[in-house]
Amino acid sequence: MSRLFCIGVLCALLSACASPFEKQVKADFEEKKALFTQGDFFEVIDAEGLTSEERNALMFLYAYMPVGDITDYSGEFYLENVRSSFATRDETTWGKSIPDEVFRHFVLPVRVNNEALDRSRMIFHDELMPRLEGLSMYDAVLEVNHWCHEKANYQPSDARTSSPLATVKTAYGRCGEESTFLVAALRSVGIPARQVYTPRWAHTDDNHAWVEAWADGKWYFLGACEPEPVLNLGWFNEPASRGMLMHTKVFGRYEGPEDVMRTTANYTEINVIGNYAQNAPISVRVTDINGKPVADACVRFGIYNYAEFYPVSSQHTGEDGLASLSAGLGDMVVLAVKDHAFGMRKVSFGKDKEVELKLEHQVGDTLSLSLDIVPPAGDSTLPDVTPEQRAENDIRFNREDSIRNAYIATFPDADAIRTFASETGYDAEAVTPYIIASRGNASEIEAFLKDAAERKMRKRALDLLGTLAEKDLRDAEARVLDDHLYHTDSLADVAMVLAPRIGNEMLTPYRSFFQEVISEEDAARFRANPLAWVEWCKDSLTLRDDLCTVGTVISPEGVWKSRIADRTSRNTFFVAVARSLGIPAWIDRVTGYVLYKENGEDVAVDFESGSSEQVAEGTLKLAYSPIPRLDDPAYARHFSLSRFDGEGFALQTHPDFEPWSNLFKESAVLPAGYYMLVSGNRLAKGGVLAQVSFFGVEQGKETDTELVVRESDEEVSVIGSFNSEAKFQTPEGEETSVLLTTGRGYFIVGIVGVGDEPTNHALKDIAAKAKELEAWGRKIVLLFPSRAAYEKYTAAPIEGLPATVVFGIDADGSVEAQIREEMKLRAGTRLPILLIADTFNRVVFESHGYTIGMGDQLLNTIHGL
Repeated sequence: MSRLFCIGVLCALLSACASPFEKQVKADFEEKKALFTQGDFFEVIDAEGLTSEERNALMFLYAYMPVGDITDYSGEFYLENVRSSFATRDETTWGKSIPDEVFRHFVLPVRVNNEALDRSRMIFHDELMPRLEGLSMYDAVLEVNHWCHEKANYQPSDARTSSPLATVKTAYGRCGEESTFLVAALRSVGIPARQVYTPRWAHTDDNHAWVEAWADGKWYFLGACEPEPVLNLGWFNEPASRGMLMHTKVFGRYEGPEDVMRTTANYTEINVIGNYAQNAPISVRVTDINGKPVADACVRFGIYNYAEFYPVSSQHTGEDGLASLSAGLGDMVVLAVKDHAFGMRKVSFGKDKEVELKLEHQVGDTLSLSLDIVPPAGDSTLPDVTPEQRAENDIRFNREDSIRNAYIATFPDADAIRTFASETGYDAEAVTPYIIASRGNASEIEAFLKDAAERKMRKRALDLLGTLAEKDLRDAEARVLDDHLYHTDSLADVAMVLAPRIGNEMLTPYRSFFQEVISEEDAARFRANPLAWVEWCKDSLTLRDDLCTVGTVISPEGVWKSRIADRTSRNTFFVAVARSLGIPAWIDRVTGYVLYKENGEDVAVDFESGSSEQVAEGTLKLAYSPIPRLDDPAYARHFSLSRFDGEGFALQTHPDFEPWSNLFKESAVLPAGYYMLVSGNRLAKGGVLAQVSFFGVEQGKETDTELVVRESDEEVSVIGSFNSEAKFQTPEGEETSVLLTTGRGYFIVGIVGVGDEPTNHALKDIAAKAKELEAWGRKIVLLFPSRAAYEKYTAAPIEGLPATVVFGIDADGSVEAQIREEMKLRAGTRLPILLIADTFNRVVFESHGYTIGMGDQLLNTIHGL
């Protein structure tokens, strides 16, 4: 009997013994592998020395990872992560207790969100494991979060997600980065973890992400880099109880107990709203105008947030015309589209069970709708925390702040930057903003600037840095910036050729790569006729949007090597190659159009037809009649504009919070098309008076329509009392009162935290409205719960607060206690707490905890006084 025959029999036996899940993974892997007709991206699977366990794990990862993860990272990188995962499972006391399915989906995967991947698993493991010795799994979760707080705290930033190591290097991140960081840290020590997020809040603008960790058979939640004494506790307990949807992406095909929202080629999206809030299901039956069910209609459930109906779930109907969702007990707006027919209506979870949505409108119709949106009421439950636990946690919290601040103190200061500028020949004022913004990445930015100085390219280097976002400065490598600087013509346009960033992709050194792999003949042909480059992309790339569903972008080099792309990666690739060849190209940030410049004209690319032409444009003018509390509505705060894209309406990303008077008071140029205008007036309790209108913008013509912001019938009324003679301490330690500080009349008084996300949002929103609040002329008294909290705040204060702000210390807690009692706030209600009151002891406004747009909310009430 031959050796080959024996091996074949053995393989057949092993295949026969494989579980249905393993057979599915193998089938999905082989299907994925067959798409890659060039390049050997999967050779690690066949490497010698792999155990069957390692090979199966790699096969699982490759079967479900997005294309960019296959093209942009080596097999050795994934093998190192796999071996570290298994070694940690054997090393920890809890490793053997983790079921295979939980380990596979929540420990083994490298990717958490759409971050750049790095070696954080191995690095974090080595630093964390000594700290966890002797701890239970539950306590280990808490300890890892304390460690994360030593490394980073909250700071808002743009939507691109930095890698975990970049978050450590820069010492802060937005909630999506903090939670990605914590998940990576927990997985590094073998603790199952997943990022959970509400795509948008219903009762206020913005969204949030946090973490769930599995310990001893149960999932718990915690705020990333915000350590608490116990699990299932965070500042967001109450907002989460008012949430409408909480979900998480689980790597691969997942068959756990949670409600599955959708399954993609990369992940299973599950709905975990039941862990946080009361919820109920709704079924929507889409019908034509005759009441007949419509199959394959695109149905989008939208939450009103930032003046749009943000789609939190997108589905296609079956033959029965049905789409369904479980969500918190509030209102959403459902839009259904099939071909050029559409319908829209409000649905109320907990009240509606089955609703019909008729496709009664046609694209091109002019119409308007008024919708009253009500968010869930909320009812959070807080776990017990003893005074001793709270005191110990506070001590640790402050010590961790000190550790992190000591690291931040090593970042270059003004003296160091002046010395660097003097030694390299730069003007200190010119380089200071870039080096300060780079934080822990300063050595990379300084290395780039130093090399450019030696090559006498100082101005050009500064031009390049000027095109980057702050986050780029915090994680860009010098070698990448070098590639773009030294492989671009010195006279080329800065914004459309030199700039390394195109969209939300990783910054990579693609210019030298393309200048080497594209022949001189082809390069000359593309420069002479950019349409030839459009045609090459159309004919040579395989588009697979279904394989890139995690929000990642395949690097331009990865697209070239694999010839596979999703639409976003293709667009980025087109621009990257064009810029590498000196062709001015960009992606319009408002419309998403891919454009290049030819003979001085902006030309839009149509990849589907392989053609390009000047953008068909018209103009839009919005008339607005001010309502008593709103003179000049702001984009993404009070209104938004979206354009029909075939399956729904795509948001036009005009600058956030730009006033109407700057955007549409006069005629504004827009691409021709069919538009949806949404406006909303958010009420004190979180509800929204929304107005929706639909209209067309024709090529070469002006559309004049009205921007309507519905006026609230709410009158400013007395909602409670506050003793204006309440005493507090000044920062100098003297006793005073609110009345002595503010004088007779109205005032704002608040109890604020320090360094936490809700307080940071509130104070920054107040700072954004500093001029208007100063014009009001009344005092804003902000009290800290302790002198230690005040001193911590002054070490890193919020910039730009109104000059009318007065700080103080509620040393004995009496002011806070009075407010909580009078306003009937439950125990555990999170800071900040803000009131508008007067010296007749009447309260007319109260807000507590997490909310967005605090400055607007205060002014809304002030204008109504």
